Amino acid sequence: MIHNPDLELVDVRQDESFTVWSHGYPYRTVRWHFHPEYEIQLITATSGKYFVGDFIGNFEPGNLVLLGPNLPHNWVSEMAQDESVAERGLIIQFSADFIANTMRAFPKLKSLQNLLAEAQGGQLFSAAAGQLVAPIFRELLNARGFRRVRLFLSLLDCLVKDGERSQLASPGYMPDALAYMSSTFNHVLAYIGENLATDLREATLAELCKHSVSTFSRAFRKHTGMSFVQYVNRLRINVACEMLIDGDAGITDICFLVGFNNVSNFNRQFLEQKGVSPSRFRKYQELNMSSRNMTATDQAMSVPA
Repeated sequence: MIHNPDLELVDVRQDESFTVWSHGYPYRTVRWHFHPEYEIQLITATSGKYFVGDFIGNFEPGNLVLLGPNLPHNWVSEMAQDESVAERGLIIQFSADFIANTMRAFPKLKSLQNLLAEAQGGQLFSAAAGQLVAPIFRELLNARGFRRVRLFLSLLDCLVKDGERSQLASPGYMPDALAYMSSTFNHVLAYIGENLATDLREATLAELCKHSVSTFSRAFRKHTGMSFVQYVNRLRINVACEMLIDGDAGITDICFLVGFNNVSNFNRQFLEQKGVSPSRFRKYQELNMSSRNMTATDQAMSVPA
């Protein structure tokens, strides 16, 4: 069974329209993963198995593939455990918004529409195309300004003109980014809930997800709408409220039971989230309960015997 893919957050600088880079093997991004950006990948060293959606195939140097948004993928090189290479592949990543805006600005690029549509299931290009784009890829690594854009469009032109390209994933395969995200972060949120009283650290959760801390942090905020620390503190304060309402444990005990390591921080977080201190929150709840009990007693007394 293939597990749901991890999310990779692609880092495209604000002063760039797309990112071009290379990596070796092993490398942190070499895992079953997906991202919202298009990706062009050219393998330059090693051979092995690659996975695109529900497709499994063999790759070798010259393997050139275009991937659509949120399409899960992975390349696994067949190498000895202690062996590594400095460069395994060259990669270009760009957003759907960028390429759509480019096509609107330059109507002659309309021929890209079919290529981008076909990329939803992944496209494998001919060995000849791989050889043709290799030097363009190399130049792109260091190109700047207009030359960089011109090289990028030249590379896309090579892909469009390759009449031997073929589909990788089956026609019925549909990437489901929402399901991938939900599955991954449901496990994360469940882990947090089950270990709330422990010393939860963002680095630990990032390691469990096989993300860097910065990648995990951005993905967590995108999924929950808040930072990891904010989420954990909010959950701990909510549990503390339940304990203040339903139990007799002292405030200091509750502080440590829900995972805070000092009372002053607990009181500060509680005040920020609830607008009152823990002790006043408990008094208000006791007043609320006594008021309810009094109302129930009055109603019982008003019922005719």
